Amino acid sequence: MIFGALLVAIWLYILLGRGGFWRMRVLPPPPLTGALPRVVAVVPARNEADVVARAAGSLAKQRYDGEFHVILVDDHSSDGTAEAASQTGATVIPADPLLPGWTGKLSAVATGIRYAAAFSPEYLLLTDADIEHPPDNLAGLVARAAGGYDLVSYMATLHCGNTAERALIPAFVFFFFLLYPPGWGTGAAGGCMLVRRETLERAGGIEAIRGQLIDDCSLASAIRQAGGRVWLGLNPGVRSIRPYTGFAEIGRMISRSAFTQLRYSWILLAGTVLGLLLTYVMPVALALGGSPWGIAAWILMTGAFLPAVRYYRVSPLWAPLLPVIAIFYLGATVHSAIAHARGRGGVWKGRAASRR
Repeated sequence: MIFGALLVAIWLYILLGRGGFWRMRVLPPPPLTGALPRVVAVVPARNEADVVARAAGSLAKQRYDGEFHVILVDDHSSDGTAEAASQTGATVIPADPLLPGWTGKLSAVATGIRYAAAFSPEYLLLTDADIEHPPDNLAGLVARAAGGYDLVSYMATLHCGNTAERALIPAFVFFFFLLYPPGWGTGAAGGCMLVRRETLERAGGIEAIRGQLIDDCSLASAIRQAGGRVWLGLNPGVRSIRPYTGFAEIGRMISRSAFTQLRYSWILLAGTVLGLLLTYVMPVALALGGSPWGIAAWILMTGAFLPAVRYYRVSPLWAPLLPVIAIFYLGATVHSAIAHARGRGGVWKGRAASRR
């Protein structure tokens, strides 16, 4: 009974004590008023020929009356990324050579920011080469930042079409918001970030996070340490147009940074394994044994996950399956630790990140 009550207490805390992250609230931006700041978008791209034209093209179509430039940094691609991007009107520049201690993406971003300095932007829009923006997105980001924020970020709506995506993608956002509740202003989502240039420079620039695999949340932390304010939310129209081919590809995406999130600590890994089993698996085990506490915890878990399932417009029948999904994420996390131990951690676009 005591153990079952503990499980219910855990889920009541998740529901009531984490800023209501699970509600998946979409908050419209305030009206855009006053003088419009100068903005430069910096888009790092490495072998993105299949999606970059659509992504960069959506930036070219922004309904924004202020000065706006798009810089795409070709990170040593071998598939025609630069040629595809140049057709959209974006300024395409080559990334500087990758230096020790830098991740490839952040090195490319730093190249773009140095180039952007010629335009003296007040804000930088840091986005990815597979993110499609609705025409009013930049105006909304600027309006949001005008409310006193130094970093404004939208969690992009990830591709969610095949069975693997329907099973795993809503949970990815659920777990991310559980770690970084939007209402707390502690995290950011790297697909779409508008950052005040002055605050970024005060925080040490991109150089301050040059080796971080989880660069978005590391940037949010740096901005906060520099005295800035961070806002994270949802915009259904900001969409990742990159599909995932199956469970293995999504598993690799999770594995890439999971052990980094645990600060490369085997002790934290052990605690995470135990915590996931306790929080997600044990309620089912008790419920199947007839425990009312286990049933109650499973119901609370399902209710917490249901808004994410609805946000992604998949069957609500996925909601009670969060315990099974959590086991998959647990396996990917363990795999991440093993990959780092073997020196193959953080592999992205053919590059393995060194342990920091």
